[in-house]
Amino acid sequence: MDEEYVLTLVVRVEKAARPGQTDALETAARAVLAILADERSAGEGEWAEAMRAWQDARIRKVVRRARGAEWRRAEALPGITVTGETAEVRVFPPVPLDAVPKDLAKLQVTGTDFEDPDGLAAPEPEIPILWINPGLTMSSGKAMAQCGHAAHLAWLALSAAGRKEWVAADFALAVRTATHGRWRELLTSGLPVVQDAGFTEVAPGSRTVIADHPLLTR
Repeated sequence: MDEEYVLTLVVRVEKAARPGQTDALETAARAVLAILADERSAGEGEWAEAMRAWQDARIRKVVRRARGAEWRRAEALPGITVTGETAEVRVFPPVPLDAVPKDLAKLQVTGTDFEDPDGLAAPEPEIPILWINPGLTMSSGKAMAQCGHAAHLAWLALSAAGRKEWVAADFALAVRTATHGRWRELLTSGLPVVQDAGFTEVAPGSRTVIADHPLLTR
């Protein structure tokens, strides 16, 4: 059996400064795109071999939280930090499951339940939207991983020109929970859909997020 790899995302959660829910989801998705597009992930880059091994199997992602000295130790490891309005997420190149750096492996997976401020602004026109299944309940950390999967699938579905356009837009995207009617429409759209393996929180085969990228429907 081929060795399984995992990509780790760490969200910064300080005692007095918790990120907003939607901003955390959007920042996590952008962090995944940032490492996919990074030159170190391609060709003969230092992360390229691990990225290929990871993407040749399940694109497993784990979200952990850190604060204070934990965050500073995580920042010292090779990776990319992406910031949103309230969220700060660092993404690390994938490694075998039994080789996760100890400063990441000891970070908590639980405790990532965030809330949104009142009145989310409407998404900007013509930007990709990652639609969350309204029939599922997921922790913030689980939803961050699922949004990362959706952004990843959209990236794989785009042409080289489409990817270049998304990079130039600094991976602009929005995350919203679909209405039940909108979700039914999306399921028949042919857009990339995340189907979860069901190891945590949701049933196996659950469809969690659909990536609605304008370049995939033109």
